[in-house]
Amino acid sequence: MLPVSAVASLLILALALFVYTPYAEFPLLFVVMPLICITLLVVLVIAIVKKRKHLQGSTVLTLAAVIVVSFAILKLQDPIRESLRWLLWSSRFKAEALASPAPHPGELRHMEWEATGFAGVANNTVYLVMDPSDALHSAAQTGSPGKYPGIPCEVLRVRRLEARWYSVRFYTDEGWGEQNSLDCKGRSR
Repeated sequence: MLPVSAVASLLILALALFVYTPYAEFPLLFVVMPLICITLLVVLVIAIVKKRKHLQGSTVLTLAAVIVVSFAILKLQDPIRESLRWLLWSSRFKAEALASPAPHPGELRHMEWEATGFAGVANNTVYLVMDPSDALHSAAQTGSPGKYPGIPCEVLRVRRLEARWYSVRFYTDEGWGEQNSLDCKGRSR
């Protein structure tokens, strides 16, 4: 019972953090996981001192499960976060994207969906992109970085949210319509 309860609690907390903050990695990695592991280690020491074999085995199993599940969650945090946000609020995001100004000729309709970074350093931007022809589907299937039609410069990744709707992650410190190292305005250098 202890392994299931601990892992279920961790999953619920992680999913709640993923939905509401792009910075869920920090509290999970530096607060939640250490607290759970320290608590389990204390329980294990008590079980060893009191010679409760059943509790020892259960605690070791729980500790292993928490560690494995934690690292799996952290590894898959981007797709989990995007999928959860899309599941919960896609109608709002779609309305906002469709209400945005018309794109430049040759570009896809888009809006900034999420931006992270610190004080102008290591800024990472994800755009919500509406592709009426669904041409980005193959880019999402390959998962490879590249330059795709309707997007002004090379991007790190395209992920399909549903038919005609994609999340597009730009490289660090790059953004749609900005002249930067990848020249995302589409101008020649």
